[in-house]
Formats: sequence, structure tokens, C-alpha cells
Amino acid sequence: MYEAVHAHPDGASTVARMALTASEYGFEGVVVRNHGDEPASYDPDTIADRYGIDVVTGVEIRAADPSQASGFVATHRDEQTVVAVHGGTPALNRFAVEQPQVDVLAHPMADSGDVNHVLAKKAARNSVHVEFSFRDVLRESGGSRVTHLQDLRKLREIVREYDVPYVVSADPTSHLQLRAPRELRAVGTTIGFTAEEVETGLAAWGAIAERNRERQSDTFVEPGVRRVDEE
Repeated sequence: MYEAVHAHPDGASTVARMALTASEYGFEGVVVRNHGDEPASYDPDTIADRYGIDVVTGVEIRAADPSQASGFVATHRDEQTVVAVHGGTPALNRFAVEQPQVDVLAHPMADSGDVNHVLAKKAARNSVHVEFSFRDVLRESGGSRVTHLQDLRKLREIVREYDVPYVVSADPTSHLQLRAPRELRAVGTTIGFTAEEVETGLAAWGAIAERNRERQSDTFVEPGVRRVDEE
């Protein structure tokens, strides 16, 4: 299982501190998903070796409109292992699910965002993972928390109905906001997930990384076709 984090300067903790805490909580890896205008400076291999945890390079694209987002996707796709789009508006949610080059539509229900059957079908067709961000459920209270729970329940229903790929995250910006998988499983049950479904969403980050690393390798030609050394 993997967690996707915002590290310094996009968050309060360094990548190394996030990796250490994640390893202590039993995660196999972390995806560094800083916004493109707040990149982290780190050596993923050094940190991975030090803490015994996979460290995946990534980016969460924050854009004013789909046109700007498209340019950012083109810039980051070859540089980052995981590419997410910061959702939360109808236009950006729609843009993200229409792009096979996008791996994850991040927190689509935030702000004025929503996911309907049209977007769900496009996400499934393009293998764009929709994120279940538990951020607000974990950190809000009262009526605000109830609203976020309702949004996630709605998203769960449509994701199940249309077999949309998805990821799960606490969306932490500090190592203090990281939560162990058992805690995330407990949150998931409040929106109707089974423990296994939450684990599937956590593991999906790692599956995305594995797929994209293969595609970025020198031997990759196309899905199912690899270049081999005749010698």
C-alpha cells in the first residue's frame, strides 16, 4: 500500500520525514505529489535506501483552466512517474478524465467539483484514477465533515456503478497528518467501502507507478511489446 503526500515546500515536512513515518506505519511506498509550482528537492533513491520504502516522483498539476493544464501535462509527463490533476471544478474534472496521459484526478469533489455518469465513463475508458481524498473527513468537524462524507458516498456509488479505477489517500501535507492503513480502512467504512476496497485504492498508487516506470524504461515499445538485446 502507498500514500501520496505533499512535501516541503508544498507541505510542512520533508520527503525524508514523510518516508520515515510512512514506513513506520506499514506503507510500502510514498508518491510525492507536490503541486507543479511547489516542487520538492530530494533524491528518491537515497531516501528509499535509507528507510526501506519506495519513493515515487510525481506532480499534482494546479491550473487555472484546461488549456493551461494541458500544457503542464505535456511538460511533466516525461519527467514524473505519476501525474495527477488538481480537480475541484467542472472544467478541470472533465479535462482530467478525458486525458489518457493523466494518471489521477485528485480530490474531484472539492470546492465546486462533482463526478457524474458522463465523467465516470470517460475516466474508466481512459484509465484515469479518481481520488477518494479523506483529507477533509479527517481534519474537519461538524457540518463540514458531514458534507464531505456525503460527497464521498456519492462518489463511491458512481465509481462502483461504472467500474472506475480509483485511489485512496489522506492527502497529507505533514508527517503528522499521515494515517496508518488501518485508520484509513476505518474511515472508508463510514462512506460504504469495505476494508479490501480501501486497500485496493491505496495499492493503486503503487500499481500506477509500476506501470509508468515500465513505460519509461528504454526497453518499452508499447503495451505488450518490449525491446530485447539480441546479444
